[in-house]
Amino acid sequence: MSSLFTPFTPPPGVAPPAALPSPFDEGPPHPWALAAVEALSAEMTSGHAPAEGSRAEGKMWGVMVSRAADGSLFWSRAFSGQLGGAWTAPGCAPPLFDLAARAAVEGPGEARVKALTAEIDAAWLAARMPARREALSRLEAGQHAVMAVLMRQHEDRRALRAVARRDPGLTADARAALDRESAGDKAERKRLAASQHAARAPHVAELEAAEAGLVALQTARQAYCADLMRQLHDLYRIEDFTGAVYGLRALYAPAEPPTGAAECAAPKLLALAQAHGHRPVVLAEFFWGPPPPGGGRRHGHRYPACRGKCGPLLPAMLTGLDVAPPRTQATETPPGLDVVYEDAWLLVVDKPAGLLSVPGRGAHRQDSVSTRLAALRPEARGPLCVHRLDEDTSGLLLAAKDPETHAALQRLFETRAVTKTYVAVLERAPRAPTGTIELPLRLDPFDRPRQVVDHTHGRPARTRFARLEADPGAPCRVHLWPETGRTHQLRVHAAHAQGLDAPIVGDRLYGRAGGRLMLHAASLAFVHPRTGERVTFERPAPF
Repeated sequence: MSSLFTPFTPPPGVAPPAALPSPFDEGPPHPWALAAVEALSAEMTSGHAPAEGSRAEGKMWGVMVSRAADGSLFWSRAFSGQLGGAWTAPGCAPPLFDLAARAAVEGPGEARVKALTAEIDAAWLAARMPARREALSRLEAGQHAVMAVLMRQHEDRRALRAVARRDPGLTADARAALDRESAGDKAERKRLAASQHAARAPHVAELEAAEAGLVALQTARQAYCADLMRQLHDLYRIEDFTGAVYGLRALYAPAEPPTGAAECAAPKLLALAQAHGHRPVVLAEFFWGPPPPGGGRRHGHRYPACRGKCGPLLPAMLTGLDVAPPRTQATETPPGLDVVYEDAWLLVVDKPAGLLSVPGRGAHRQDSVSTRLAALRPEARGPLCVHRLDEDTSGLLLAAKDPETHAALQRLFETRAVTKTYVAVLERAPRAPTGTIELPLRLDPFDRPRQVVDHTHGRPARTRFARLEADPGAPCRVHLWPETGRTHQLRVHAAHAQGLDAPIVGDRLYGRAGGRLMLHAASLAFVHPRTGERVTFERPAPF
């Protein structure tokens, strides 16, 4: 598999797309793209692909079908980033920079970074930072113990003074003596605090001086690393299909390119086609191998190009080509709004899949439950929606008619006094019939709105589940009870290998796109903040 272009035979009876499908397309891939994916997957499965040497490393891969100047069709392959520590592999599209030029910058640069790191480590040891911090910590602990003893003594004396002051026969002189004793205790605490501060001062000053020197070294290393990245980014050559050339940094200005920009599979494939005079017909990217620790990728699943890394880059590279607008999975939503319950203070609506809870960014993203409610109930005041459901999720959504009720309902959510039951259909049955998932979540800033599991920086997220069906070879219906309200919590907890390891059917972000997301908020239960009665609302899943 040494050739960058492999002859491609289209599936019988399937015409090519009228325009190149957008790399950001969330809909099902064109059959030609699927055929190329299957061809590369077969190579990998047979062990003849370059992934053979890095099976422990999950990787995004891309395929492209392109048409040469003579009209013949070929398919090509590329991987994201490096493969087994190398930028190139036989038969795969090369990176968008000259390898020798990068080595000339990166080699000395990495050596300088290592030298700066060694200098910081040496300064840390020379400054005896652990010993200094330990000494200050012991001093502070001892001082705290002394102050605590004095405070207890003063508390006992304060209690005795309080008893004495309640004596109806207390004389003015005796009361004045008690006041002097109280002032004396306060002065004693101040003297002790001042003496302790004076004892700590030289230790704190030495520690702060040592830390300042380390911060200066760390700042110098950070500045050098930023400059090194700018030099590396300046090596990338971006050319579109009209022959115009772009600088990578200019495409992301005024910000700097994110880590890994222009290293995904799609940019490599487009650059390969442009360099050899080919016209791309279809593109597709998919994940192969073990999932990353944060989740969000599953073996064999296709994913659209990420907006964070490729958002500014791919439109520039595609200039000169006829590209179809990206399709989204959002379903067509009815114009009205199904009100399940309403009283003088609140409403419960059944949100359809494909409708936002609140307006999004841009004029085309203003239709939402909130805007529809504002038109439906113009007398209502406040932010209306008390919580949110994902755009792709259907089900019960709670809204308030006045700010006071809105605040009271939000407090119920914050204190977890609202019971929410969701119905979902998973791609397969989870192994356990019931259980609890605890996986902390955070946003992936390079691939919004995708969330990832992060045990260090993620926010706690907890979900209970119950399996309603048990056929291991078929989609499975489950009940989900979120005990926290993190973005995409149920979707990630279902898909992640440490969760249910079974994506929700139709999940375009964490599973496979196609049809609607099979996730529905089926019931809400809480104590009505105005009437004090416990209320329960139910709406069966429409699937």
